[in-house]
Amino acid sequence: MKQTLRIGAAAFSVVAALAFSGCASGPSSNAGSGSTSLNLLVPTYDDKTKGLWQDVITGFEAKNPTIKVNLEVQSWDAIDGVMKTKIQGNQAPDIFNGGPFASYATDDLIYKAEEIASPGTFADFQESFIKNEQLNGTTYALPLIASARALFVNNTLLKQAGVAAAPKTWDELLDAAKKITSLGNGIKGYGMPLGSEETQGEAAIWLWGGGGTFGNETTLKIDDPSNLVGAEQMKKMIDAGVTEENPGSMNRSTLTDVFIQGKIGMQVLLPPIVGQIKEKNPALDYSIVPIPTKDGAPLTLGVADRLMAFKNKGDKQSAITKFMDYFYQADVYTAWVKAEGFLPTTKSGSVALSSLPELKPFLDVLPSARFYPTTNAKWAAADAAFKSLFGKIQTDPAAQVLTSVQKQAMAG
Repeated sequence: MKQTLRIGAAAFSVVAALAFSGCASGPSSNAGSGSTSLNLLVPTYDDKTKGLWQDVITGFEAKNPTIKVNLEVQSWDAIDGVMKTKIQGNQAPDIFNGGPFASYATDDLIYKAEEIASPGTFADFQESFIKNEQLNGTTYALPLIASARALFVNNTLLKQAGVAAAPKTWDELLDAAKKITSLGNGIKGYGMPLGSEETQGEAAIWLWGGGGTFGNETTLKIDDPSNLVGAEQMKKMIDAGVTEENPGSMNRSTLTDVFIQGKIGMQVLLPPIVGQIKEKNPALDYSIVPIPTKDGAPLTLGVADRLMAFKNKGDKQSAITKFMDYFYQADVYTAWVKAEGFLPTTKSGSVALSSLPELKPFLDVLPSARFYPTTNAKWAAADAAFKSLFGKIQTDPAAQVLTSVQKQAMAG
């Protein structure tokens, strides 16, 4: 998951939070072994990432002087290759902040989640996020960060177009988008990014919003008939001229800038965009509301990265558990999450941050979050197929596009 900007103009200090944190209960660290060294490999979310992790490590080592944590930070573009090389060389990190975990679990390379977190820590996670970390009913990773989607609405454009309230259903969305587009001057009612950056995200919002599915850990269902409802609605939006001229080649980051400039009435976006608006156009009058669906039922796309622990040589399990318990304490964890601009995956974290107005709309929809079937062996291929093929929905029959994505995904 790539995010860049934090929420809000200023994040509170992780160091300050660490000063007040205590060590959570958990197994003792390598009794009788003297000291333990843990290797932590993480991706960089932005230019703050390394410093934020180092602050966590400093606080943890102060509480656990017999455990040393060695931090390695890699870019998202490089980290998969780095992990592949490390595993082939029997040098996997002890703790890894990454994406899909199914292949590691299948090869018995990582601990079960409840083996590296105390019962109290494990019970604090949102149930929907824990289910997203399971393979064959067993949890293998701890949810690290959450990102949800919501509809960003330009209040000024809605008012000028005579739209009384933000839409809740597809019919209301299309009607509002038509009225906003009719304002002219290059303004479009709805931003629909179907370029190669994150097509699967926009597709999920629409296909699931009509009752569709991508399948589960055993079966991929991109061409399922239930997905036609949402796909046809997308075509209806495009054909009505309420989206950008060529959505199949337009990326989310590009359209986000257009929204921030005040030229798009409505677009489904994610939490860090709040920070971008404050930085680039603080005068923008906008609201954040639930995503419209076919019948108005609640839905959001949930995306989560995770922490997993590898079964390396030596007894490091208890030291890993101490690190996890320390990191997921509400004060330590929420400081890190807020500074990075994400949402917490823990119940205590949601409570701690619920008073922040910029986060509340996203926290409110987390219980209705649905996730990509990342534990399916074919999901990586499906993700790539969405990015290369789904944009054709602007010109080709919806059923044909869905079939093409399914075939490419199954071919790997």
